[in-house]
Amino acid sequence: MKVLVTDKINESAGNIIADVAEVDFLPTMSEDELVKIIPQYDALMVRSQTKVTPKIIEAGNNLKIIGRAGVGVDNIDLDAATQKGIIVVNSPDGNTMAAAEHTIALMLAMSRNIAPAATSTKEGKWDRAKFTGCELFSKTLGIIGLGKIGSHVAEVALALGMKIVVFDPFTSKDVVEKMGGEYVQNLDDFWPKCDFITVHVPKTKDTVNMINKDTIAKMKKGVRLVNCARGGIINEQDLKDAIEQGQVASAAIDVYENEPNIQECPLIHCEGNIVLTPHLGASTKEAQMNVAIDVAEQIKAVLSGGSATSAVNIPSLRPDKLEPVKDYMQIAENVGELAGQISDGMIKSIEITAQGDLADLDIKPLEIAVLKGALSSLGINTSVNYVNAPVIAKKRGITITSTCSNTKCNFAGLLSVKLILDKEIISVAGAMVAKDIPRIVKINDYETSIRPQRHMLLIPHVNKPSMIAKVAKVIGENNINIGSMNVVQKNDKHETESIMVINIDSEVGDNILKEIEKIDGIHYPRYVKLTAKD
Repeated sequence: MKVLVTDKINESAGNIIADVAEVDFLPTMSEDELVKIIPQYDALMVRSQTKVTPKIIEAGNNLKIIGRAGVGVDNIDLDAATQKGIIVVNSPDGNTMAAAEHTIALMLAMSRNIAPAATSTKEGKWDRAKFTGCELFSKTLGIIGLGKIGSHVAEVALALGMKIVVFDPFTSKDVVEKMGGEYVQNLDDFWPKCDFITVHVPKTKDTVNMINKDTIAKMKKGVRLVNCARGGIINEQDLKDAIEQGQVASAAIDVYENEPNIQECPLIHCEGNIVLTPHLGASTKEAQMNVAIDVAEQIKAVLSGGSATSAVNIPSLRPDKLEPVKDYMQIAENVGELAGQISDGMIKSIEITAQGDLADLDIKPLEIAVLKGALSSLGINTSVNYVNAPVIAKKRGITITSTCSNTKCNFAGLLSVKLILDKEIISVAGAMVAKDIPRIVKINDYETSIRPQRHMLLIPHVNKPSMIAKVAKVIGENNINIGSMNVVQKNDKHETESIMVINIDSEVGDNILKEIEKIDGIHYPRYVKLTAKD
């Protein structure tokens, strides 16, 4: 396997990944340059300079994971990556301190005129009066986005004697008030309260141009603005106009709409008090080391068959959600695979019921596992995985519903899956016996107990003497070993139908299935291939 690392990422990343893959460190490249070489790589690791476009992603036929050594992933096309089944990861904590400290540094720099005063002093001047500033003490800092970075900024600002006002739809009033700040529910009430405003949100359709001429007009005259988050959240031309007109006293900007090409950025021609830095928020030795190590370890884990800790496009599989149900992921996928492979027709919907220990847990990760298993049998051109399974299901109009039931069951945890198709309904259930032994415990009307294995035969048949012997003879004559067998009758005691569920050691071709089907009393035998470990 090969991994491409670009955008001047700390070399410690290569040392970590080298255990599982060959690593190439290359400089930042254009879209066309990347398209030419990306097909040979299994993973891509970037910072903010490289724009990972749909064209690049489409060319990455072997890509399994894209890592962003930083927090934001707006330079990576998440939709394109998700549809292709590529995991996108970031490092949400690696540069928290660096970005928060830079925000505070910029607030102090603009309020005390540090940059122009330093330049003037180096020129041999002594213009103390010209650079009179303002104090942060007792001023109100408005924080948009109280995530990890915003929270640390708030803590430092409070320590400096500032007052805090917070707007964040994803943070509760209790959290803000416990911190010592004021929670504001809407931006119209937020703007006029602030002497300083700092933004700590990702760049999305809801945050682009969040601060513009209209919202600036609602702010206090003389407000001071900081942006260490993402370019485009503050409209650059509107900010320039507001500074030159005196509505905004000063601004400190670290990020821009068109990086690194900012020659045409209106702010560099602004005639007013403005501090500009070249995206230095995460540019500390410590932060660069932290994010490189974090993302490299995730790439190593994924390429080794493990899972990522910060998968941006699989929120349901975050470690905190996955940990409680991780032991059931394999059986959930197996149940989906088995149901999908014994069904005929188009899947319309999937119903999942969780019982036992699972009834009190968030089973969203198990939904994705079931989806992956069920959809893998559809003959889709692209490989189905945890990333793109929900996207494929949505495109095909397949709905999935889950129910947690407190109805007692005979197992530590029971997961029942029902596939509703245009031609039939298929039901399969999987369970954990004694908490750590996975078993398929139901196939339609048959209650069984068999270990999921890579190769399995399902053979419905009339319940009469010598059926097992006849089937075993065909299998043996074709040099296929039988590992185990479970034969069960339908629940109705008067039913004459039974099913053999046989674990075998190798694949079974259509020719063998046809031989078995010729046996009198055999009905439509099926070969099932699972991802279960032998």
